[in-house]
Amino acid sequence: MPTARRGRVATAIRVAILATCLAMPAPAIRAQAVAPPPPAPIGLWLSQDHDGVFDIESCGPVLCGRLVGIRYDGKMPTDNHGRPQCDLMMLTDFRPQADDPGRWAGIILDPETGRRYHAAIWSPSPGMLNLRGYLLLPIFGETQRWSRYAGSIGPACHMR
Repeated sequence: MPTARRGRVATAIRVAILATCLAMPAPAIRAQAVAPPPPAPIGLWLSQDHDGVFDIESCGPVLCGRLVGIRYDGKMPTDNHGRPQCDLMMLTDFRPQADDPGRWAGIILDPETGRRYHAAIWSPSPGMLNLRGYLLLPIFGETQRWSRYAGSIGPACHMR
């Protein structure tokens, strides 16, 4: 086939493809509302066993939480170094998870052993908070259900 004719055929094919594409209905562009991420679980939370109250707050771009209420008789419970557990920072460096909005991952401290574990927190409903502490992978852990705390806390973190 002569070169000039090949050029006209190629041009005709390109025009036909372009015309076909232009004749197709345009895909419907749906405006997808991007839901804002759930609010951070800031505030006072009662532990699953109802023996501790944690104040989760914003610590710059991360969340942190300290033990502000403890149910105890007699002497104040201490950590593995003999320090009072009252006001002990136990939840640190909780960052929002980009792949799972509403879930925060960080570190939790076991005050009795001094060990630190990976943890995740998320709020499945307004008055509930799930906390999952784990070793290496979330599958190797345990989830606790905490609830909003509405009680009062006396001197030396004593829960009333």
